[in-house]
Amino acid sequence: MSSHNAPRSPAVLAGLTIGALGVVYGDIGTSPLYALKEVFHGAHVPMTHDNILGVLSLLFWTMTVVVSFKYVLLILRADNNGEGGLIAMLALATTAVREKPTLRRGLMLVGLFGTAIFFGDAVITPAMTVLSAVEGIEVYAPQYHDAVVPISLVVLAGLFAVQRFGTGGVGKAFGPVMLVWFTSLALLGIPKIVGNPHVLQAINPMWAIEFCAHYGWIAFVALGAVVLVVTGGEALYADLGHFGKQPIRIAWYSFVMPALTLNYFGQGALLLDRPEAIKNPFFLLAPGWAEIPLFVLATLAAIVASQALITAAFSVTKQAVQLGLLPRMRIVHTSVRDIGQIYVPFVNWGLFAFVVVAVAFFGSSSKLAGAYGVAVTIDMTITTVMTFFVIRFGWRYPLWLCVIATGAFFLIDATFLASNLLKVAHGGWFPLLIGVGMFTLMLTWKQGRRLLSDKLREDAIDLKSFLEAVFINPPTRVQGSAVFLSAEQGVTPNALLHNLKHNKVLHEQNLFVSVKHHEVPWIGFEKRVEVESLDNDCWQVTLHFGFKNEPDVPDALKLLEQRGVHLDEMETSYFLSRDIVIPTIGSGMALWREKLFASMHRNAAAAADFLHLPTNRIVELGSKVEI
Repeated sequence: MSSHNAPRSPAVLAGLTIGALGVVYGDIGTSPLYALKEVFHGAHVPMTHDNILGVLSLLFWTMTVVVSFKYVLLILRADNNGEGGLIAMLALATTAVREKPTLRRGLMLVGLFGTAIFFGDAVITPAMTVLSAVEGIEVYAPQYHDAVVPISLVVLAGLFAVQRFGTGGVGKAFGPVMLVWFTSLALLGIPKIVGNPHVLQAINPMWAIEFCAHYGWIAFVALGAVVLVVTGGEALYADLGHFGKQPIRIAWYSFVMPALTLNYFGQGALLLDRPEAIKNPFFLLAPGWAEIPLFVLATLAAIVASQALITAAFSVTKQAVQLGLLPRMRIVHTSVRDIGQIYVPFVNWGLFAFVVVAVAFFGSSSKLAGAYGVAVTIDMTITTVMTFFVIRFGWRYPLWLCVIATGAFFLIDATFLASNLLKVAHGGWFPLLIGVGMFTLMLTWKQGRRLLSDKLREDAIDLKSFLEAVFINPPTRVQGSAVFLSAEQGVTPNALLHNLKHNKVLHEQNLFVSVKHHEVPWIGFEKRVEVESLDNDCWQVTLHFGFKNEPDVPDALKLLEQRGVHLDEMETSYFLSRDIVIPTIGSGMALWREKLFASMHRNAAAAADFLHLPTNRIVELGSKVEI
């Protein structure tokens, strides 16, 4: 049973629930900054009494159906050994259909694209939320309109600059900041609702139905902005492993949804009294004395929402690397206690560069709104599709029940997606461009690794046979241990061949180590190591890691002590084969993609950084390989 399902004390549960307010609900919690405003701006919905109630009803029932029913009740059940997120869902779905190879490949491609499009979301969210918060300046001091973009860029630059110090300290402040934020959302909305309780009629779904029936095409276009109320819904599932189901559910039902509902209905009540407040109904909710504090609090909340996506991007990158979907890159661990706290410099500054482009190019939250919904709805739809295959083939539920459970959600997601695709020409192309670029990189890396592996396997020499031949007339044995890392088990590593050819020596003790990453989050220490004696103090070792495990090879090799294999850290050398890839025509992959793979392979960070090998004990030996 997952540790997240174990009973928790009230104090621990309360702490996790407050933590979930910040990390899980940071994105969706900042939606009141722009969601209602964008429905009327982006879709050109007339500002009438019935339309205000109809739009409010749409917002409320979208949150209820998509978040309360789909994510909180259904999707959170699809945990992969306690872990969530699109990669965890992809692993569950592909495992469930492993006996259907064609379907499995199709799901893999769909899941890869969903993972790739997430990086578009990770760019749009910081730009959108920070711009929306800083635009509060225009409400209180219109003369500072031209300062919105520069201030937003300064805030974002500071946010990305502090990532290298770790998210631990910032993370501790997430919960309390968002606790104050959600409390403020409720307190801002309540007075307006009390002053105009007529707005509560919008809870009746007939207002939403009548609005859609009356306006037809305009209502369909408006759905592209309505979906902004559930941006961040994927975070509920992605952060499942950090908090568990119970704290996430408690936070949503008891605090987040009530606060969001009160604020949206408060904005609606304000618009019923003052339709001109549509220019920025959120900030106009505040009384005069609260203007500056609300601006500061909104900026802090936007930073929290952005931080959550940046941290998630680091985590997704690490998981993708471990599953062989991206090349190895430098990953810095910023905490000695929590392996989940990581910093990926390349991803951090890559995101920042795209965020700067988004803020400078679009210049306002209204223009970014079109770009925002596309990424969100694609991932929502893919998650629903994956869920069907998990519950049908993994959980073995009847077909009719699976269709009912996911079919309605799929229709809703597909409708939202179709509406947002209308905005591709008006900003939606931006996250799609990022997603397609990442998808191309991931697919190229995955296929390139397969081609490289196939080529190396063609020329491979069986390890057992080779060692038997070597020990007929053994070379000089030198003191210490040698660890030869090889992608293929039972194959003679090129590094061993080069070592014997050039140095003509063999260490006293030799370990041939293969690292296997599996499509499950965690693999325990009891299953971490497989070892087979090859005689003459040589061993074939296989190390197993889940995509959430830390792939620390030296630490894992310490488990060999229980098998009678002793390694002295100061006398152990690690031999790596750094093959140079030469693209050729006819491999089955376009030449430009072969060249792209060769470039990625050449520029990938050293395995020592990814596998935590001591850099002063590494010997790199390489050869040229044509693919």
